[in-house]
Amino acid sequence: MRVLYHFSENPGIEVFHPRQKSNRTDMPTVVWAIDAEHEVSYLCPRDCPRIVCYREPDMAAADKALFFGATEADVVMTLESRWLPRLLSVKLFRYSLPYEGFELFDAAAGYYVAAQPVVPIEVAAMDNLPGRIAAKGAELRLAPSLQPLRDALLRSSYRRFGIHRFEFAR
Repeated sequence: MRVLYHFSENPGIEVFHPRQKSNRTDMPTVVWAIDAEHEVSYLCPRDCPRIVCYREPDMAAADKALFFGATEADVVMTLESRWLPRLLSVKLFRYSLPYEGFELFDAAAGYYVAAQPVVPIEVAAMDNLPGRIAAKGAELRLAPSLQPLRDALLRSSYRRFGIHRFEFAR
């Protein structure tokens, strides 16, 4: 059975109800979910600002050097350093959601949406988030500020990245 995921710090969600997203007020209310390929982007505290870069086979050499450096990882997640204690201590809950009823919203990001309430199939507690990130083959990086990386990404030709919860960045 194909499933999608929703991550939360709340262990007791029985039904996901469509809601308005604060940064997508132009959209109707929906339930958001992520596919398995992109779940690594959500293996951190909800409000943790982060930038996640996915390697592309045809990316420019300059972009590869700038954003991936010497790593062989296909995914690089950069967090603000001040979030490390929270990353080490938080327990997340990964809700498995039925694929049926969702529509693909953004293939590059792995986002799906549903217009109706969704009942989770199961919930799994997740701790040791740095270990889980590493197990996904991703490299975790820490930086005092995400602003220089964000600016460099937006100036580059590279486009396979996600900037999450930047409103909480310094």
